[in-house]
Parts: sequence; structure tokens; C-alpha cells
Amino acid sequence: MNKGIKVLYDYQIFEIQRIGGISRYFSELIKFSPEAELSLKYSDNLYLKDNYFKKYEILSNDISYNLFLFSLKFKGKGHIYKYYNKMLQKDNQSISINRLKKSDFNIFHPTYYDTYFLKYLKGKSFVLTVYDMIHELFPQYFHNFHINKITSPNKKELIIKSNAIIAISENTRKDILRFFPELIGKIKVVYLGFPFENIEDNIKKDNYILFTGERAYYKNFDAFVQAIAPLLKKYDFKLVCTGRPFTDEEKILLNNLNISDRTICTFATEDQLRELYSKASAFVFPSLYEGFGIPILEAFASNCPAVLSNTSSMPEIGGDAALYFDPYSIDDMRRQIERVITSTALQNDIIEKGKKRVKQYSWEKCAKETMEVYNTLL
Repeated sequence: MNKGIKVLYDYQIFEIQRIGGISRYFSELIKFSPEAELSLKYSDNLYLKDNYFKKYEILSNDISYNLFLFSLKFKGKGHIYKYYNKMLQKDNQSISINRLKKSDFNIFHPTYYDTYFLKYLKGKSFVLTVYDMIHELFPQYFHNFHINKITSPNKKELIIKSNAIIAISENTRKDILRFFPELIGKIKVVYLGFPFENIEDNIKKDNYILFTGERAYYKNFDAFVQAIAPLLKKYDFKLVCTGRPFTDEEKILLNNLNISDRTICTFATEDQLRELYSKASAFVFPSLYEGFGIPILEAFASNCPAVLSNTSSMPEIGGDAALYFDPYSIDDMRRQIERVITSTALQNDIIEKGKKRVKQYSWEKCAKETMEVYNTLL
């Protein structure tokens, strides 16, 4: 990337996410930006464990509630723990504000939708990445969700006041324009990359279906398990999920479907995730909406057959390298998944197309096109 442009990125998403698509995106942008600065002191984000980020001297905020004053149990411990985290967050924001006040950068690129920085920009331009319009399109899923306090109305204010907007897919660009048609001239589509190198061929497939990431809200997990329950029994398959442990509600659902003994949930490191993709008979992405869908590229790069919802950005990113279903139809979902897990020929066809498709995306390309957006503001 151009060494003449100094970009300042802030702390926001690295406080919110320990692991996830947005923090992965910004960690990659920073690594490809020789002049980049990151205003952050405390974080437990896994991507910042990379040796590249040692120069920022980031301190770990990797203390869970169970480890906080672990030898002591007393009334009010929860309140003290929340206060402890709030102080760390305040430190991060103070550091960012101080960097903004120095004004020794060309472009500011916030990593999420808090508006704290607006009064400190001193005429400098800022670029906003809009990952999706899920909160606006599906408000019924977020009315009690804490992050909604940030995304509305702050997100709207930042979209309007930004000097340029990066949309991570053409579908996201169109969705932004549904709400802000007057902004058509300042939105640029820049596709994301993917974190895996292509892995070796001919890894034997195991009898399991893979589901990765979050399962709540619009991710459509309940409909998905209803769709695959008969298939797990019929073909002696398992379901492997990555991410947080199953909730009590999810456990009840799996039990009612009589598939509790066929389901596994695990937190996977990046290397473990690659292995899970590479051995799965199918990766299924039943989400009702995605702004981009990095797991699609993870599956392609890992020689894993992908079966995806036919909504939002997923056909745009997956192209002809996946099978698609209507996520609102349990029958159609089941039908397409069954086609893949029962046909080695179909699996191989999708895998070969995925290996070609994934070559269209890279973090280097993402960073280069992002720099081109920055250049338009100088």
C-alpha cells in the first residue's frame, strides 16, 4: 500500500470482538498498511496476537468473570468486574482521542459505529465501512440486543457524515441506497479476503455437517437443525458447530429433535477450523442475511462443499461454486443438503469450482482497493 498515506484506525471492534469477521478485516488492513496506526491499549482479540502487532504494545484484557478475583466470592463482584472493564474501555477511547487531537494522520477509519470521534477530527476526512444493513432490515431480531444502541442512530449519523463509504459487497451497497439513496456517489464496493491458504487436496471426508459462528437471531440455526435432523439419523451423520456453547434453549431443541447425541459444539482455533472445514461432507450457511460471508471463502479454500442460503450477498460471493436453498423453506434446505452429502461427484464438482472462485478474493486486493478509496479524499 501507498507509504505516503497515514491512516489511523481506532479501538472499537477490538473491544467488541475476541474473534470475528470485522476484527479480522481491520487486522488485515493494518498489516497491509505500512503507515497505519492503531489507537488501542487493551484487547483480548485473537488476531492481535500476531507478531505484527507487537509494536503496538497491546495489553491483554483476557480476564473472564470467572478469573476476576478468582479466589474471592462476595456480593457485588459482578458490578466491580463491569466497572473494571469500563475503565479499560475508557482508557482505549482516551488514547484514541489523544491521537485524534494530535492530527498527525491523513485519514481516519473507525472500526465500528461509535460517534465519539466526530468532534476531534479537525477537518480530517474519515472513511466508514458498512458491513451490512441487518439491523435496519431485521429490527425485530435486535430490539433487546445491546449493540443496537450503537448501530442506531449512531450508524445513520456516521453514514451521512462520512467522506466516503466502503460497502463490502454489491448487495450491501444496494441496501445502503435503499435507506440513503442520496449517497450513491460516495459508496465504493471493496470485497473482503479470507484467512486461509488453500490446503492440500484429497482429504477424506467424514460424516458430519459443519456450522460455524453465531447461531442467534437472523442466523437461522433453529430452522437449520430442523432441516437436518432426519438426515443425521438417516445417514448416520453428526452436526459439528463452532463458537460459544449451546444455550439451554438450543439444548432443548436438539433434545426434542432427538439429535443431542449427534451434535458437537466446540471453540476452534484457526488451525482447528481449517481441519473441520477440510473433513466436512458439507458446510451449511443457512443465514437469512449476510453482508459478505467470510465462511463461504473459508469453505472454498478448505476444499469443503458449500451449501448456502440464496439470499442477500451469498450468491454474489459464492457464484456457481455452491448449492443454494431458500432459507425460509425447511424442505428446500433439507433437499439441497441431502443432495450434497449423498453424492461424492457433486461434492467434488463444488469443491473444484470453489478452488477457482476463492482466487478472486484476497486481503492484499482488499487493502489495495481500500487505499484507492483513501486516495480519493486527499
